[in-house]
Amino acid sequence: MNNYFLQTERLYLRKMDYSDFSDLAQMLKNPAVMYAWEYEFTDEDVKFWIDKNMDLYEKYNCGYFLACDKTTNEILGQAAIMPAEINGKKYYEIGYIFKQENWGHGYAFECAYALVKYAFNRYPEYEIIFEIRPENLPSRRVAERIGATVCGEFDKNVKNKLLKHLIYKITPEQLSEKMHKKSPDDI
Repeated sequence: MNNYFLQTERLYLRKMDYSDFSDLAQMLKNPAVMYAWEYEFTDEDVKFWIDKNMDLYEKYNCGYFLACDKTTNEILGQAAIMPAEINGKKYYEIGYIFKQENWGHGYAFECAYALVKYAFNRYPEYEIIFEIRPENLPSRRVAERIGATVCGEFDKNVKNKLLKHLIYKITPEQLSEKMHKKSPDDI
């Protein structure tokens, strides 16, 4: 099976499998990383996460992919493109989760930018969104830096708890406009 999905300047995105359990557990069991979800994963949750993403790869060729350093092959985090449905409307959603020690290096932006471009090419009939908790300011900054804007909100059921999420939407025009305003060093 070909695990490679996409690459950026510094990273490549690849499919996860059970051999990645310890790296995934390091992220998903860390309270600082998972604060916006309001729970940390158990070992069983991590296994389910892997199963869920392997199923998404099989069905849609999308899901959460591991973001790996091109030079060291180290797993730095995860980034996703996947189908989403909110109030009966279908979208493609971009997401990202990085190990705490990899925050602040621009990896989430780099992955999100590449995945948004991929989504516009692969799924032009769908709107591209980010679902972000209002208090998750770093994730909101990533979406806003790309050019996404808040277009609504909804309550998402996470472990039988309703958590408010903002819906950030981005259009090809917003992405293009935002990127033309930046210098190459900002991207």
